[in-house]
Amino acid sequence: MAALLGAVSCGKGGSGGEDPTPTPAKPTAYTLTVPAGFPTPVVPADNPLTNEGVALGRKLFYEKALSSTGTMSCGSCHQQSKAFTDGLPLAVGVDGVANPRGTMSLTNVLWSTQLTWDGAFTTLETQAQKPLENPIELHQLLATSVAKLQASAVYPPLFQAAFGTNTITTDLTLKALAQFERTLVSGNSRYDKFMQTRTGFSADERAGLQLYTTHIAPGSVRGAECFHCHTQPLMSSNYEGKFFNNGLDLTFADPGRGGLSKLAVDQGKFIAPTLRNIALTAPYMHDGRFKTLDEVLDHYSDHVQMASPNLDPNLILGINDPPFGTHMDLTATEKRQVIAFLKTLTDSTFIADKRFSDPN
Repeated sequence: MAALLGAVSCGKGGSGGEDPTPTPAKPTAYTLTVPAGFPTPVVPADNPLTNEGVALGRKLFYEKALSSTGTMSCGSCHQQSKAFTDGLPLAVGVDGVANPRGTMSLTNVLWSTQLTWDGAFTTLETQAQKPLENPIELHQLLATSVAKLQASAVYPPLFQAAFGTNTITTDLTLKALAQFERTLVSGNSRYDKFMQTRTGFSADERAGLQLYTTHIAPGSVRGAECFHCHTQPLMSSNYEGKFFNNGLDLTFADPGRGGLSKLAVDQGKFIAPTLRNIALTAPYMHDGRFKTLDEVLDHYSDHVQMASPNLDPNLILGINDPPFGTHMDLTATEKRQVIAFLKTLTDSTFIADKRFSDPN
């Protein structure tokens, strides 16, 4: 990390002039540790990570003054102990109204090129404004939040340290929040250690990983097809910008990606969220319909709506027991093994890291 020293300007006049006035110190670069095997992160050139910017973003993330009632913050729905989800089927805002969709994890959001279930946003800076202002989330215009921050004694000096100005703007507020969110990196699970050493897994966990990463060859090679959508090492499709219909429904109360694109081929398609820390983020799916991982595996194995429009081809073709099988048809043992593997994706250091906790 480079220490950037503030320059000193001379006072007016010669001898006996005013005292020299130091130029405010520039923010210091934040050292981001990227786990082995992860993609190279892409950070916007106009919003580099700095210690001061990240610290400000962390404070704002837990700042309840950003809500209309002063009772909720970003951290209310994105709780660290739950891998930055909230444990609810559908997110609930300051007015007690449920969102149509559940809270997504912020785990490794640094790499996401498509944000939210339908990919409505492509940058953290633009995405952050939506929940702040949404009437069924924090329900307060960002301009109002900025005025509150400006009037406080705490925030102007923090913006000065982070961005070189004590004039708080909507743009700088969103940039600070995005900086903090980009530091929420999780890559220290038992899975990560196994991938580095090839040791430490039980027989079930090894078998579960094999199923996770295997494409079914009907009648000869059994698999679970997970890796097509939840791509290693991030275990998601956010960073690839891919959307899938996983056969939940025959008709779509929520059109997913199709609601944005207006294309028939996108109806019922959603991002495949990260499976990292998945044991901590129940309930599951965009509408929280499944309470447990067992229910999720039962769906993929036995209950996919095979006639669902735009169903992912890997689910159509992924039948382990042809010609008699009609679905993936995992055995009870295979389901247990896949779940055993998924639990190895829990990163206990991530949910306990004090750098991400509420500083207020």
